[in-house]
Amino acid sequence: MAKKLKTLRCPTCRTIVLAESEDFPFCSDRCRVIDLGKWASGGYVVSSPIHDPDLLDELDGLRDRERSDSTSGRGV
Repeated sequence: MAKKLKTLRCPTCRTIVLAESEDFPFCSDRCRVIDLGKWASGGYVVSSPIHDPDLLDELDGLRDRERSDSTSGRGV
């Protein structure tokens, strides 16, 4: 039985990449940097709802604080 090679497509340019590649899962360092740039600039977002009640309370508090700062003229 032949051993199956593990491959994946580069998320940036869609080139086939072997799992043993130095830059895996990217095909090159260039594609890795392009992907990092998209994350840093907000091009990618994780869009799942927040279900943690403690975190939701904290976010509500931050929103309330921002509203009160903007109405008092302090700005953020």
